[in-house]
Amino acid sequence: MNPIFARQTVLITGASRGIGRAAAILFAQNGADLYLTCQNSIEELESLAETLCADYHISCTPCRVDMGNHSQVKALFSRIASLDILINNAGIAHIGLLTDMTPAQWHRVMSVNLDACFYTCKYAVPLMLQKHAGRIINVSSVWGSVGASMEVAYSASKGGVNSFTKALAKELAPSNIQVNAIACGVIDTAMNQCLTPEDLETLREEIPADRLGTPEEAAELILQMANAPTYMTGQIITMDGGWQ
Repeated sequence: MNPIFARQTVLITGASRGIGRAAAILFAQNGADLYLTCQNSIEELESLAETLCADYHISCTPCRVDMGNHSQVKALFSRIASLDILINNAGIAHIGLLTDMTPAQWHRVMSVNLDACFYTCKYAVPLMLQKHAGRIINVSSVWGSVGASMEVAYSASKGGVNSFTKALAKELAPSNIQVNAIACGVIDTAMNQCLTPEDLETLREEIPADRLGTPEEAAELILQMANAPTYMTGQIITMDGGWQ
């Protein structure tokens, strides 16, 4: 495989499993040096980092970070001297009636899904400005565009990510820094394990592709966006099997 990201540094948040893990593997295969974060599964992340270093001869630094905590994100960036690509993938879901949701639960969803994008970009952009180049890719959801019953906070946070992406893209376009997002449909990840088999089957029946997406497919789209023409910015690219 041609290492299209050789000597480039990539930060992937929420990389211990799911889309983040698949993206880490794919970027390592393409020669990128990596910083990977997670909050709770550091042993899994350390094992992944060790494997990627051995298999692809890249640098891979695993970091335990609560991406919704500004001081922890600031400390993370104190370790990063150079950055070419930022992938904001860390996210959490909350399913339930809005009226049953506590303010703490609401703020937690917002902090991890939306505030984290502000924190990472606040510190990533100066590093990219030094090079007059950079890519920021945010992992969003189709619910950010159409909304989902019982997932109001998650939908609102991802709608915020979409607007954040479009606005920051305009702000950074003169500096040759591209900001885009992928809006995923139902991807077969641990986040969806809270759904019953019956719920998942109902979702599958609604999807024209007749299946859930895979983390590897989402990672491939992220890789393509990281290697897209620089004139492409401010876009929310949907990948949902024709669902929405």
